[in-house]
Amino acid sequence: MVRRFDPDVPVPEEVVRELAALAVRAPSAGFTQGFDLVALLAPADRDRFWAAASEPGRTDAWLRGVSAAPALVVFLSDPGAYLDRYAEPDKGWTDRSPDRWPIPYWDTDTAMAAMLVLLGAEDRGLGALFFGVPGPRHAAVLEAFGAPAGRRVVGVVALGTEAARVSGSSRTRRRRPLDEVLHLGRFGVS
Repeated sequence: MVRRFDPDVPVPEEVVRELAALAVRAPSAGFTQGFDLVALLAPADRDRFWAAASEPGRTDAWLRGVSAAPALVVFLSDPGAYLDRYAEPDKGWTDRSPDRWPIPYWDTDTAMAAMLVLLGAEDRGLGALFFGVPGPRHAAVLEAFGAPAGRRVVGVVALGTEAARVSGSSRTRRRRPLDEVLHLGRFGVS
């Protein structure tokens, strides 16, 4: 994950389109495909995002580094699309209740789409970062970009050329060994 971007090296729209084409290949419960991507390539659009997404007065190093990214892709989920899809005859849940979803697949599927964009960015030699928008700022982001009612902000992928490596916990913490992560048949077995 890249946290400092070179603002002078743009990400061409065609590359963003290629990455979005990867995103639409993500797994999707019921093949619902209930997500939208809002690509922010113009400086005015990115400025509008940061004004809506940032807490007033925040000017820390993380924000300065990430806000320099020449491309942002905002990932929005559409819970209503899933509730509608699973009320169709082949699924049979006519009540459209979100209670049937202990894990909200509208957000899960959207996050999988974001992961494909991250992997595609890596394949293209781009730096990328997936980050969240503070909860109290979601409504402002949705409004700033005219998102349809019911959409949810799942996260944002910043794209660009890495400006400088940043030291920090992601550079100093070790990756968990496979034997700590993989449990064959049950916990305690690797």
